[in-house]
Amino acid sequence: MPMTAKQKLMERRRRRTIKLRALKAKYKATQDSKVRERLLAKMRKLSPFETVAKK
Repeated sequence: MPMTAKQKLMERRRRRTIKLRALKAKYKATQDSKVRERLLAKMRKLSPFETVAKK
């Protein structure tokens, strides 16, 4: 069956949170400043109001 609009929104939100969690893990694991800035830009694009604790 095709997905309803509500199901599409829920799936999109779920994917976004999973991807954000993965990006945060990569950000926490890496030490290279250029890679960290790139990951931070991706996180901001994905979720502009999410805060990331800097080391």
